[in-house]
Amino acid sequence: MQSLPHVLDLLGTFVFALSGGMAGVKRRLDLFGVIVLSFAAATAGGIARDVLIGAIPPEGLNNWRYVAVSLGAGLVTFFFPARVTRRWNPVLLLDAAGLALFAVTGAHKALLYGVNPVTATLLGMLTAIGGGMVRDILLAQTPTVLQAELYAVAALLGAGVVVIGNILQLPSNATTLVGAGLCFSLRIVAIRRNWRLPIARADDPPDK
Repeated sequence: MQSLPHVLDLLGTFVFALSGGMAGVKRRLDLFGVIVLSFAAATAGGIARDVLIGAIPPEGLNNWRYVAVSLGAGLVTFFFPARVTRRWNPVLLLDAAGLALFAVTGAHKALLYGVNPVTATLLGMLTAIGGGMVRDILLAQTPTVLQAELYAVAALLGAGVVVIGNILQLPSNATTLVGAGLCFSLRIVAIRRNWRLPIARADDPPDK
């Protein structure tokens, strides 16, 4: 029962690492910079979650598979960027796929450590958005989660499905796949139809 979340977690690590690497390539960073962005995008959210639930040392640092997957993805994007962009649109697929995979696996791991349902949902969201936030901060730009179309909301939906399924004692693998699918679908539809939360608007200063 634990194998599917682990596989999805590694897959999420790979696709988020690709998105981080592509962001570095677009900014024309050197090899080290691209690899740093790949690793940060792939592991920052999971590391933050593990620290909060007491899973020390964090698996993103302690498990060689996560390090190898993120570094490998960074090398792929650095040496073969054209192939990555030709096969996957970094915005529509990589980021949305990583968001969905990390939302459900983050919530699943939080539940395994005995946190309450609300906290597990929030930690699932944190796992999903944390890497992207660190990636954007390292590039000195406003994090996508603060301005994009239903980004964190989609992660909350995916994590929430996993948590509700656990409460209702539904099959874990089924709820994990459904949660990931709903999160991914909502994110893609929101991008294409420009669905977003209300945006803050500052009043114009009065004329003097």
